[in-house]
Amino acid sequence: MSGQTTYDFRTPKGVAGALVDISPKSIDSRVNSETDINKMRFGMGVVVGTDPGVDVRVPTSTNTAKDFEGVLLNGYTQQMTMNGDVQVFPKQTVGLLRWGRAWGRVADGVSPAYNDPLYLIISGANAGLFTNVAAGNLAIHGRFYGGLGAGNIAPVEIYNDLP
Repeated sequence: MSGQTTYDFRTPKGVAGALVDISPKSIDSRVNSETDINKMRFGMGVVVGTDPGVDVRVPTSTNTAKDFEGVLLNGYTQQMTMNGDVQVFPKQTVGLLRWGRAWGRVADGVSPAYNDPLYLIISGANAGLFTNVAAGNLAIHGRFYGGLGAGNIAPVEIYNDLP
C-alpha cells in the first residue's frame, strides 16, 4: 500500500482566469459562441463574436485590436472532469474582464516579466493565449503585471480605455 509522503502547504501562484487582486476592474457577461468544448479556456483572451456585446469567441488572424473583448474569467462554478480539465461549455454565459488584472494563459516558452508588452496570439493552436512577442500577434492595450505563476499563466493588466 502506498501513501502520500510529502505535503506542500503553499498556495499555487495563480489560477487561469482568476483575478490577481482587488484593484478596480470591469467585468461583463458574454456567451461562449464556440461549438468545440475544448476550444475556449479560462484565462484566454477573447474577441467579439457574431453578435457584438452578446457573445465572444477565440481570435483568428482576421481580428484587429478593436475586436478584443477581454480575458475570460474563471467564476469557480465549473466542475473538473476525471482528467483534471475544467471546460467552458458552448452557449455558456461567462465572466469577461474588460479591464483590470487577471491571470492570463501564455503560450509555451513565453517567459514574461513585469511591464512587458502584452500581445494576443491570433493564429494557430495558441490562438487566444498571451505573449510578449509582437511578431504576427495583436497588440493589446495592457501589460504583463508579473512573471509566470503555476504553469503557463501570468498576471496581465488590461488598461481601462473603454469609452
